[in-house]
Amino acid sequence: MKKAFLWLLVAATYLPSLAQDGYKVPAKDVADLLLAKPTPGVSIDSKASWMLLSERNPYSTVEELGQPELRVAGLRLNPNNFAPSRATYINGFKLKDIKSGKEFPVTGLPAEMLASNASWNPSENKIAFLNTTGNRVDLYTIDVATKKATKISKQAVNTTLGAPFFWMDDNSIVYKAAMKPATAAPKKAVTPKGPTVQEAMGKAAPSATFQDLIKSPYDEDVFEFYTTSQLIQNTGGVETKIGSPAIYLSSSLSPDKKYMLTRTVRKPYSYLVTAGGFPSTVAITDLKGTTVKVLATLPSSEGTPSGYDNTQNLPRGFDWRDDEAATIVWAQPLDSGLIKKEVPHHDAVYALSAPFTGQAKELFRTGMRYRGMSFTDAGFALVNEGLRSKQTTRVSKYMNGNSNLEKIYDLSQNDAYNNPGSPVTHKNAWGRYVIQTLDGGTKLLMNNTVGASAKGDLPFLAKYDLNTKKSEILWRATPGTYEFVADVIDPVNLVILTRRESQKMVPNYYIKDLVRRIADRPITSFTNPYPQLEGVTKQKIFYKRADGVDLTGDLYLPKGYNKEKDGALPVVMWAYPREFNSADDAAQVRGSQDRFTTISWASPVFYVTQGYAVLDNAEMPIVAKDGKKPNDTFIEQLQLNAEAAINKLAELGVGDRNRVAVGGHSYGAFMTANLLAHTNLFKAGIARSGAYNRTLTPFGFQNEDRTYWQARDLYTAMSPFTNADKIKTPILLIHGDSDDNPGTFPINSERLFNAIKGNGGVVRYVSLPYEAHSYRGKENLLHMLAEQGQWLDKHVKNAPKTF
Repeated sequence: MKKAFLWLLVAATYLPSLAQDGYKVPAKDVADLLLAKPTPGVSIDSKASWMLLSERNPYSTVEELGQPELRVAGLRLNPNNFAPSRATYINGFKLKDIKSGKEFPVTGLPAEMLASNASWNPSENKIAFLNTTGNRVDLYTIDVATKKATKISKQAVNTTLGAPFFWMDDNSIVYKAAMKPATAAPKKAVTPKGPTVQEAMGKAAPSATFQDLIKSPYDEDVFEFYTTSQLIQNTGGVETKIGSPAIYLSSSLSPDKKYMLTRTVRKPYSYLVTAGGFPSTVAITDLKGTTVKVLATLPSSEGTPSGYDNTQNLPRGFDWRDDEAATIVWAQPLDSGLIKKEVPHHDAVYALSAPFTGQAKELFRTGMRYRGMSFTDAGFALVNEGLRSKQTTRVSKYMNGNSNLEKIYDLSQNDAYNNPGSPVTHKNAWGRYVIQTLDGGTKLLMNNTVGASAKGDLPFLAKYDLNTKKSEILWRATPGTYEFVADVIDPVNLVILTRRESQKMVPNYYIKDLVRRIADRPITSFTNPYPQLEGVTKQKIFYKRADGVDLTGDLYLPKGYNKEKDGALPVVMWAYPREFNSADDAAQVRGSQDRFTTISWASPVFYVTQGYAVLDNAEMPIVAKDGKKPNDTFIEQLQLNAEAAINKLAELGVGDRNRVAVGGHSYGAFMTANLLAHTNLFKAGIARSGAYNRTLTPFGFQNEDRTYWQARDLYTAMSPFTNADKIKTPILLIHGDSDDNPGTFPINSERLFNAIKGNGGVVRYVSLPYEAHSYRGKENLLHMLAEQGQWLDKHVKNAPKTF
């Protein structure tokens, strides 16, 4: 016994211990950048008469994140108020008269307001919003004329699932009301009635690795309690119930405002998919809630075949036609839901009109998967179809009554250069947004808010000819600035609202008249929230990898940096891989060096204030080669991308190739761990909230739709966990302990940390309390930035220089 005790005592002396010293704070410039108050959000009415300015605090506190949270059926809820537990709120509203430029405070706002879901009524003289408190959510409206807010809901609003309200007309709102007080929620028994049992009876049910699923009969009861709601019509403060209580996934009003399309959940609740995939009923009701027509009784989505373009052999995509009084459209597969089945058409689209007593009419068929349609007032619609596996999309013209689609264009989803943009819309006689047509219905007004080109992003507004299939550019952003059309105020006379910025110009809004060509009228005057970045230089750099694929990245250099005097700098490289079927698509220039630099919590640009060269958005394309899929050469191409970036920085003389760190979030973290496992290019890595063992996502990940059992060797080779013994470069792992993203469970970082540590690597693991996949807590974010900064200084900046 004494020998055993002595052995344990000796062993304990060799166990490493790490003091938990509480929260850290980064360098002052870094902290000030993070905590800078963001510019207000802007919402402008369609006539550009009034602007709603929404002010918010940048981040929550950890104490706020730590409030009670219920996780069930893929939802994260506050059990005290029938609301999501992780929301971003508006803390203040102002109204601005655009013509006079005067701003007005909104009176009657609730104290300590936590507002969300601001929405203009059809005539745009009122604005509805929700306010969340500790024990309920209420519905308010702002009268634009009086600038006064008034609470209108008599019952607590239920915001747990789907849209919580919609405007019926200028004075009526339909909202979802909670059924009981939160104190009446089911109580969990200390001793369950029995074990939880699941069973499969030979029917395949591949599924993504969803989090927060139902796991017990108690969870079922809790889900039903919190998501059941009553539709209420509020007209001038008078409230009327619509139908019976139900679990509403969605509800929408017909254009003529005589019917509603609803989708409601029913039992049995799934233990494998989230609430959106539960068995449901799609029905049309009248405004009293009486069922007029049941359109579909849908089973759980558990049976969806694996593969991104496969679907259940069931009707899907139910929606109202925006150009008719009350007509429902939907799609049905013609290939039993299996895209590889050789058939001339894969989907058929149907329609059924009021009074919904006849047979559905087939409108047309699509050669790929139907994705939706947008209507016009000119007797036609644009149909969107595509294949994710082929990275392709098609837009066609459907003339009412003609089942033969006229192809407008085919486009690779990654071909940004040839994207004509999105059609500009306007409100029709039903008050629904439909595509704006010009010149007798022969042309469309197309808004491309990206405008990708070989010179970088230059957004444009164009007139698209449906006959010639060509665009006439009406306006394009001027090189040296980044400006896009935020709204088209007058599509006939071409009066537009734009948002303009440059490297030194803070983003602001302008009214521009393209016909009269009078001087642009600024309607906002936001100032620079980031004085710490003044003097920092930014440029888009261009380089090639060894196999000839063109790459780009955004290079930031510190204020006052002089290459001859200061020499090559330590480098932070930040990236996120993307798959491409075409090298030409992969080589396209993305982004603009003329954008004003804004800082989010996830950005690496913080460290340019600490003496680093920062290469952000370093392109990491993974390109299909020689008839293979992109991921078949994933590791090889990661190395090619990284080597090319480092070589370019060294060639420019601004980056020390022997002092480079690589980092990324989510799939970027997966990239980082792989680069450290398979190359010696870096001094350190930062990997946040990644997935490192692909066997934990066996039915596919990112754009990989092969399953683990179809590509065992690929899954193994791409898993950093498999190669943890090779990770000898110092790596900082950071993960939110409440990650909610499918596939990136915190156990990924926990197990990779143990594997690297067990194999003698240099690794540090930081688990951030209460954080999901996207971090929000102020103290956590400051600590994250401090950890990253210290890791970089220790392993990169202060590493030996090469002369």
